[in-house]
Amino acid sequence: MSEFGTVQTIWLENLSFFAGATSFLVAVGWIWRNLEPFDLPSPLPNWFKVWFRIVQIFGVFLPLVALIGGGVWRGNLNVLVIFLSYFLMLGLQILTEIVSLRKFQTVIWVMIPYLYLPYRIWQLYEGLGIVSLEADMFWVRILLISGILLWMVNYLVNLIQLPQLLRWKSFT
Repeated sequence: MSEFGTVQTIWLENLSFFAGATSFLVAVGWIWRNLEPFDLPSPLPNWFKVWFRIVQIFGVFLPLVALIGGGVWRGNLNVLVIFLSYFLMLGLQILTEIVSLRKFQTVIWVMIPYLYLPYRIWQLYEGLGIVSLEADMFWVRILLISGILLWMVNYLVNLIQLPQLLRWKSFT
């Protein structure tokens, strides 16, 4: 597939995912519209601050370095598309979380990472396939593999927190 075809495919995948995820969240939100308003349990556990910093470094800062260094500075279209797509979907996830938690105060907020994280892992895996043919992209492959591992662990962290977030009695 040509670079232009790859770019089109990635953006179409992102648009399709976002439309499907948003439609699902809106439908479930409407079904659950009579539930009590939801807010974050407080205080957050101390370990969460450490984990959040790790996610910021390895999930935001290093991919941003790759986007700027490999995509912009070196002019590699594949790296540019992979990480622009990654940041677009990460931004849309954060926006969706903010809107659902702060504006609507709905428990749907808890579901958002369970939709977006598998897709983010897929994005990074797909990125591996795109850059695997380029000999000088070893550092990008390492970053993509690290990102896959980071978001898999983050998914498990989300699962571990689920009882506390939903305030299940036997866990609070």
